[in-house]
Amino acid sequence: MSGKKDGLSTYSGSQTDGDELARRRLQGRTILITRSPAQSGEITSLFEALGAQVIHLPTIEIVEPASWDAVDRALQRMETYDWLVFTSPNAVRSFFGRMKDRTARGDVSGALPKICAIGPATAKAVEETGARIDITPSESKAEGVLRALVECIGGQARVRGLRFLVPRSQIAREELPDGLARLGAIVDAVEAYRTIKPETDCEPVRRRLREGSIHAITFTSPSTIINFAGLLDAGNLSDLIGPALVGCIGPTTAAAAKEYGLRTVIQPERYNASALVEAMARSLMSETSEH
Repeated sequence: MSGKKDGLSTYSGSQTDGDELARRRLQGRTILITRSPAQSGEITSLFEALGAQVIHLPTIEIVEPASWDAVDRALQRMETYDWLVFTSPNAVRSFFGRMKDRTARGDVSGALPKICAIGPATAKAVEETGARIDITPSESKAEGVLRALVECIGGQARVRGLRFLVPRSQIAREELPDGLARLGAIVDAVEAYRTIKPETDCEPVRRRLREGSIHAITFTSPSTIINFAGLLDAGNLSDLIGPALVGCIGPTTAAAAKEYGLRTVIQPERYNASALVEAMARSLMSETSEH
């Protein structure tokens, strides 16, 4: 049986006190999430279920692309593509949202090409649209995605001449499109959304970082790190955050963290919210036991 007390889950009934303590092992810890509550529901719930207090400092805002022209042209010739590659849930939601609008006006015909969804969150977003996923690479790095695609297609020779559509943000990295192009593929990487730095009051977070009352910070994309540094006017984040633990959801995000001076970064083997929370919880509890 479960209930709520002071906004946190409490448990009673058949659970033992030991089980309860294990579940509540982050009691008294404060976690800073650098995405908006609307975009971080799962990770927030997971931390709160462990007893942590969660605060948010949204560092990115998702907005429409500067122009829909490239996406609309791709939608009009959707039947010419062999593969549709999604690198983030935002790309999925933006692209399918635009597709739905255009289809309603009769501008799109034919079935979707094969779909590659990179990462479990992206795969979940695709599944929510009702579309079928053909491959979800086990790695999120461009090299791993490229290997998985080549294997699925049947070898490098068969990639030549295939057409790939990659909806993405305006700041996406070029490794995957470039890698496909080197194998002879025809790649259309189109801007389906933009990430911008929002206007937000950072002083409460800055004060708590100075006080040392924020125990951990999560970053889920390079943009969250870049904008966090920009919002707080910090070139070296190590000086700003002090002893707070840093968790990054994947290698690209961890690499961006290191570029901003963060050398000790928690990065789970699986690139999803539950793995990140568990890895950070273990590290925080380890710190507690050492003191």
